[in-house]
Amino acid sequence: MKTNIRKIIQEDNFLSLAGNLVIAFFGIAGFAMLARSLSVELFGHWVLFIAAGSFIEMFRFGITNTGLIRYLSGADESFRIQLMGSNALIGSVATIIIALLIAGCSLFFHESIQHSGYQLFFTWYPLLAFLNLPWNNALVVLQADRSYGKILALKSINSGGFFIVLLVNFFFFSMSLLQIVWVYLLINAITSLVSIFAGWDGLKYIRKASRATNNTLFHFGKYTTFTLVGTNLLRSADTLIISLSPLGSAAVALYSIPLKLTELQQIPLRSFAATAFPKMSKASLHGKTAEVKALFYTYSGALTYLFIFISGFTFLFADYFVLFLAGKQYLQTDAVTGFNAVSIVRVFSVYGLLLPIDRMTGIGLDSINKPGINALKVLIMVIANITGDLVAVFLFKSLILVAVSSILFTIAGILIGMKFLNKELSLQYSEIFSEGIKFYRSMFHKLTGNRRVEIAKV
Repeated sequence: MKTNIRKIIQEDNFLSLAGNLVIAFFGIAGFAMLARSLSVELFGHWVLFIAAGSFIEMFRFGITNTGLIRYLSGADESFRIQLMGSNALIGSVATIIIALLIAGCSLFFHESIQHSGYQLFFTWYPLLAFLNLPWNNALVVLQADRSYGKILALKSINSGGFFIVLLVNFFFFSMSLLQIVWVYLLINAITSLVSIFAGWDGLKYIRKASRATNNTLFHFGKYTTFTLVGTNLLRSADTLIISLSPLGSAAVALYSIPLKLTELQQIPLRSFAATAFPKMSKASLHGKTAEVKALFYTYSGALTYLFIFISGFTFLFADYFVLFLAGKQYLQTDAVTGFNAVSIVRVFSVYGLLLPIDRMTGIGLDSINKPGINALKVLIMVIANITGDLVAVFLFKSLILVAVSSILFTIAGILIGMKFLNKELSLQYSEIFSEGIKFYRSMFHKLTGNRRVEIAKV
């Protein structure tokens, strides 16, 4: 029994899940402490700082990340070094350009920015962009190598370090929002130094970058950049549009609480996706279409059944979720916006049911070298989401309808993604559900030492 448990713990899926659980626990616990430590307005400023930063980072890392994972998964040593060098070079140049653009906007539009909720972002993100570049580069290299134990260590340093500071601050100090930002910058710098000294970030290979590998990553990245930006925009557009609406910063703070639900839902989703993409890409590169299909069925089915449980749990216990995350003050209907966070959480729990198939169709398209189709899928979803948000906020002035629009654009994305993926792989949709059952049956037999069930190796 102990041997079986040890084997499961050492599997890619478990290590990837553990890494995401670590960052989610520290992130959510830190979020809860900040919600209780800061006023609603200042907390809204922090949310906008993080949301805007996450959006911009999709531009920086979207150029190379997905392509790097795909090609590193099947590269020899010489090509590998060149790819890592190109990733470091392109990432550095992109960071310089983005930092200069943001600094320029801050200089020329200083007065307008200071009276918005984005002053933290325009002031401090250019520095953050340089401080977090090495450790973000390291994460993508380690994912391609399927070194999930090292990813777990790196995430623990970054998220755990910041959480410890917030915990000490919550009980013993009372730092200002600006001081919290300074600590955030310091923790990112420390994490990057660890990545550099460990040699995980690929910076030492920057001179090995070649025109061929630059072009390889750029060609794939011209689609995946938009896909990643669009995917982030699907999450951050709600916050951005609400912040620009008459509902204001109080609505941003209120809506950020159910948005944390999607981060919880993303834990198993990111974990399984992180292991699925390199495996499906490697199979595709070697022409093993049947293996690609088998992996798609197994991951899609396993995640779908898991999310039925997760969504049902969050729907039933939404009030406890809000109480734990933000405190009693968010359980009641907000006097400023007229909305209740618990109701929005329940809408997002329904949205969660749709996430597995949506994510796996995107991974499937990228893994078979169809990033352009995936980009088209995301574009349609972004247009649907923004349109729905604008109608919900400016016409109906409803946060509930903003959440409902998330359900509608995800349904559109699933239909489009499945249509195009079916053309390439000739899928049998019923296999998703049957392979999902086989996955959990196999996990049970592994735990009990019974090896009678065989499924695609995930």
